[in-house]
Amino acid sequence: MPAKLHGILSALVTPMTEAEELDCDTLARFVDYLIGEGVHGLIPLGSTGEYYALSPEERDTVVKITIEAAAGRVPVVVGANAGSTREVIAYCRRAEALGADAVMLAAPYYSLPTEDELFEHFRAVAESIELPIVLYNYPGRTGVDMPPALVARLAELDRIQYVKESSGEVARVAEIIRTCGERITVLCGCDTVALESFVLGAAGWVGGVVNVLPRQHVELYRLAVEKGDFAAARPLYYRMLPALGMMEGGGKYTQYVKAGCGLTDHPVGPPRRPLLPPSGEETSRLGKVLEELVQ
Repeated sequence: MPAKLHGILSALVTPMTEAEELDCDTLARFVDYLIGEGVHGLIPLGSTGEYYALSPEERDTVVKITIEAAAGRVPVVVGANAGSTREVIAYCRRAEALGADAVMLAAPYYSLPTEDELFEHFRAVAESIELPIVLYNYPGRTGVDMPPALVARLAELDRIQYVKESSGEVARVAEIIRTCGERITVLCGCDTVALESFVLGAAGWVGGVVNVLPRQHVELYRLAVEKGDFAAARPLYYRMLPALGMMEGGGKYTQYVKAGCGLTDHPVGPPRRPLLPPSGEETSRLGKVLEELVQ
């Protein structure tokens, strides 16, 4: 494992052709572009990466290309989510075999496990691999919440070292840090509370909009965390918020992120159905909120 995860980590898009097939060449180029813009890590096969719409073979391909293109320059944290503990373990072991630096795991979806069931799930996974685990709390997507008390309980497991907190409740960042101390590192997972999360002690920001605005994300982190100059960071954050808010709150996160990549001259193709590209009017509105930021 390279240095401790921190900074700006891109929830990596999965480039597609117009026929909705993997675009491997674009993925390799896009990884190189993001690293050149200064991102501190890459997370393929998260929500923004449309892992749920990919076959096991396609998931393997995305991981292989990402790791090869990154070439050790930044850590690669592989999303290994599935609906059952058995599947999650299998995907984690595959990520480990392919050279991932860590895995990112949300709660299993649809089955709505209880907190005790979640604990047993993550314990089984943690005992099956050697990689660090990034918990991914996103109740809006999974239907399952991992509140701070459960995160603190899970932090007792050796492999669980990070949590991507995506509930949007910024007070949770403080509560996790207060109760867990150095046992777990918090990464902001909600774009519209990023600066607030840095103020409270989050060590990084995992975001899909990083694909669209990598340089701006890196600059915000530099100002707020590396320099500790929140007064200088605030104007940039306020300029970013319209774009962050449209993508985070518009009900079309992956669709807008992929469209935004095209609008900023790094096209990555359409999402895979059932998701559809934004309408012309929506794309025009997105272009307007991005315009100031990419001049």
